[in-house]
Amino acid sequence: MAGRLEGKVSLITGGGSGIGKASALAFAREGSKVVVADINVDGGEETVRIIQDTGGEATFVRADVSKASDVMAMVSHAVHTYNRLDCAFNNAGVAGSRGRIHEYSEDDWSRVLDINLTGVWLCMKHEIIQMLNQGGGAIVNTASVMGLVGGSRSPAYAATKHGVVGLTKTAAVDYARERIRVNAVCPGYIRTPMIEQGILSDPVAEERVVSRHPMNRLGTPEEIAETVVWLCSDAASFVTGHAMAVDGGYVAW
Repeated sequence: MAGRLEGKVSLITGGGSGIGKASALAFAREGSKVVVADINVDGGEETVRIIQDTGGEATFVRADVSKASDVMAMVSHAVHTYNRLDCAFNNAGVAGSRGRIHEYSEDDWSRVLDINLTGVWLCMKHEIIQMLNQGGGAIVNTASVMGLVGGSRSPAYAATKHGVVGLTKTAAVDYARERIRVNAVCPGYIRTPMIEQGILSDPVAEERVVSRHPMNRLGTPEEIAETVVWLCSDAASFVTGHAMAVDGGYVAW
């Protein structure tokens, strides 16, 4: 039985760890050729090795999504290698430092916006140019539950994720007639290296975060990956402009 993404070419940013890595592996299992992009060369190349060792097709490209030249080269690499670009998962991002607005530095603010928001815009811009040329495609952006509700002591992160939701909805409206679908996934707290090195390093903080989810647990990268696969597949052919919470009920309180 053919996979849900059989014959498609997919680009995944932040594919060297966490949600991006799990998604790259899931896309490959579903039959897609995968372009793994990450600023972390070791992590990205490891993802590619795993895919290739299990019989899939994948290639790695180093990319800093906050730099237009890197993003252009990344999309060009995908098209040069596999001749098209059917799916893109714009997942690269950073949490940023924590603090209230009056405590936040301009440097921290700019760094988070450059990666989480400008980076998504740059990726979408160049992916869409290719998809317009070939007659369609599917894009999924990583937002967050903090793109749907407020988040304490994370002003830059919350602002960027709300921005990603807005970009997603605007692009969905603008490109629907060109057969380009654009959606966002809004994870709750997921057990990724980024979360484990931050909040989950404190057992008390971990218990508090877990309790915010009605399902009383954190999510896994694989659960987000399955959602992204579905959004990129033909099974979601009438879904666009949606910010899908995958959050164990976090925003349902």
